[in-house]
Amino acid sequence: MTDLSYEARGRRYGDEDLYLSSRLRETFDVALCHPVDARALMDRFDVVLVRNSGPVIYYPQQYQAFREHALATGARVFNDLTGKADMAGKQYLVDLSQAGYPVIPTVDGIEGLDRLPDCESYVVKPKFGADSVGLRILDPTQVRGIDDDDVLIQPHVEIDYEVSFYFIDRTFEYALYAPDSAQRWRLRAYEPTETDLSFARRFVDWNGIAHGIQRVDACRTSEGTLLLVELEDLNPYLSLDSISDERRRTFVRHLTGALSELASTDPGAVGDDAVDLPTR
Repeated sequence: MTDLSYEARGRRYGDEDLYLSSRLRETFDVALCHPVDARALMDRFDVVLVRNSGPVIYYPQQYQAFREHALATGARVFNDLTGKADMAGKQYLVDLSQAGYPVIPTVDGIEGLDRLPDCESYVVKPKFGADSVGLRILDPTQVRGIDDDDVLIQPHVEIDYEVSFYFIDRTFEYALYAPDSAQRWRLRAYEPTETDLSFARRFVDWNGIAHGIQRVDACRTSEGTLLLVELEDLNPYLSLDSISDERRRTFVRHLTGALSELASTDPGAVGDDAVDLPTR
């Protein structure tokens, strides 16, 4: 399931999925479809691989229909539908922040501003946004004038760089970082320390997805601390063009194995613990 025509800032969604599908075709019979067509076509296939399908805010009814049908029929979906992170919106950032996880401090609405550290500016984003749609940076006066309760508010944190950790079925695959924080998608290889990996695995373990690709996005603060920015568990862009040929081949091999394993499972057992999505 992919939208080859979706234009993402700094990323080539279509190119990545054309490459990935060509490699998977060496093992599987593969068909590509737009997310609005997935509900009508999915029963003909053993596994639905959700890839660069774009933010579901652009087709909420079709995505909900796809999701409901998958759960009703026990369809094998990769990523499976148990995700508690971006798959269900961004409320998890508030919940993890309140629970003491290493997350950028996050509250939902101006009533929680007193729980945030003092800062010169705030990041405000929709709870169900994606791809920076609707993101605003406001000063303290502006942020107190917000009349929308369906937003998240975070302090504008000074960072050294952003770094992403990529996992298949909870197994770490590779990491990439953006040395220039102003160019989020100009990425280079990053060799994580054990401390870095423990940080990332903590969120993968919390999410509990059995089958799927997850991208743990974090920022390194000016104090040297890693903080979670987001946990992408629906359709994470993989930046495969930013890793070496060897790592790219290894990733495809591991993904092929994970899909083969999922295809061999009892479809009736898939998605039993799926999270109910809130009404948007």
